[in-house]
Amino acid sequence: MEFSPSFLAPCVLIVLAMLAWRQPGRRPTGLAQRAEFAALATLALAVFGLVQYVVSGPAKLSLLEGPASLSLKANLVTSTLVLLVAFIGWVVIRYSRTYLDGESQESRFHALMLATLAAVLLFVQSGSLAALILFSALVGLGLKRLLLFYEDRPEARRAATKFALVWHGADAALVLAAVLLVGSYGTGDLNGIATTASETGLTWAASLGVALVVLAAALKTAAFPLHGWLTEVMEAPTPVSALLHAGIINSGGVILISLAGLVQLSPGAMATLVIIGGFTALFGAAVMLTQSAVKTSLAWSTVSQMGFLLLQCGLGLWALALLHIVAHSLYKAHAFLSSGGAVQAVANLRRPGPIAVPSLGAVLRSFALALAIYAVIATAFTMMLGPKTAQALALGAILIFGVAYLVAQGLADLAPSELTKRTARASLGAAVAYFAFQAAAQATWGPALPAAPTPGPLEWALIVLALVSFGLVAFAQALFPLWAHHPSTAGLRVHLANGFYLNALLDRAIGGFKNAKSN
Repeated sequence: MEFSPSFLAPCVLIVLAMLAWRQPGRRPTGLAQRAEFAALATLALAVFGLVQYVVSGPAKLSLLEGPASLSLKANLVTSTLVLLVAFIGWVVIRYSRTYLDGESQESRFHALMLATLAAVLLFVQSGSLAALILFSALVGLGLKRLLLFYEDRPEARRAATKFALVWHGADAALVLAAVLLVGSYGTGDLNGIATTASETGLTWAASLGVALVVLAAALKTAAFPLHGWLTEVMEAPTPVSALLHAGIINSGGVILISLAGLVQLSPGAMATLVIIGGFTALFGAAVMLTQSAVKTSLAWSTVSQMGFLLLQCGLGLWALALLHIVAHSLYKAHAFLSSGGAVQAVANLRRPGPIAVPSLGAVLRSFALALAIYAVIATAFTMMLGPKTAQALALGAILIFGVAYLVAQGLADLAPSELTKRTARASLGAAVAYFAFQAAAQATWGPALPAAPTPGPLEWALIVLALVSFGLVAFAQALFPLWAHHPSTAGLRVHLANGFYLNALLDRAIGGFKNAKSN
């Protein structure tokens, strides 16, 4: 097979990371510029890799032989992820030139960022279980060191400890899964495992292996209840929070997409992803509403979005899950890097006075209007492009529930007519965009990924449960101004703002409170 230029991308970063590590101190001569140039060269190699795939087809590179083979693959899915990671990495490295300027350990920071970025590039191109496990572990080691950049802060040490326990716990689950899957199918190649399993079916050992893969994916995406480390990454410099979205926090989704053909053979695994993902998405969204700090709110938003990613995988919407990874990574990396400017911009806004709070009737009308618009658009796209799967239609309905929250503001009694028109247009635009992006994602990545399974009784029950759950939470969010500050719910709001103290329980389990106090 052809050799892909994307395989060389991590090498450029590793070489410069080694040079940076040997130049400790503040403002090392020319290092920041060379780091940016290396990241830009990596982006160029990612682009060339995608072009070569279009021209010549997939490529593969293997070291060693047998089940322990370390292999990299270049196909449309991996090329997309490499391009995503390289682009965000370049933006973050460029941003770090100014953000870290003058820090006493500036060169060390650049070395760790480049090395971690290289590990992520290797991870998203993994073609075998051994490579997936090795590069996942290296990503974890790099991010832990970045979380400890200000190692004199007890909170940073606590966050790094929690991250390491969860992340490497997921790596241990992957190791056990690899033993079971290789023992069942005699190969460690990701494509080979999925192909053999589809032909022979799942053995009991393979079923247990799939369950461990799901566990690893849930841990790596900060799923409930071990999500606490993600909300504490603010102890690291802001570029680390942005880099986190370049294939790191999404790594659980990457693992599931890489083994999509295998995971989809297990209805129990798919159902588990729907349940865990759906609950995490709802929990994160509810807690996010109560946060006052912008970066903490963004972290809880990521918890919710990663839950939604698991939900998409559990529904078998693999192309949409990949689109979600791309879109969320770009949006959230930008949100973290611009968070400081956003706070300043909001502080400088002229306060127009009290907002129009929607009543119960306005909220009910908003949901009816949003769903009616969605039904019309869904019918139009179905007539043009053919029938949609039940999972895709359900996912669109869940997304439109979020739009109904905006429509409710426009239908409030005190809302000006222009606001009503704008929110109605937003609902229409969101429905059109959903089906347009869905069609584009399916046309781009759909042929390389398994089709969504035909829903059975279990799947239908989970779809209905998801629709009802997300609908109720969206309804409560739309009425948030009415109930959040009511005396009868004041206590609930406090508990919700603290995530019902699940993170505190994990702190206690690892001795985090004791360590913070002693320091």
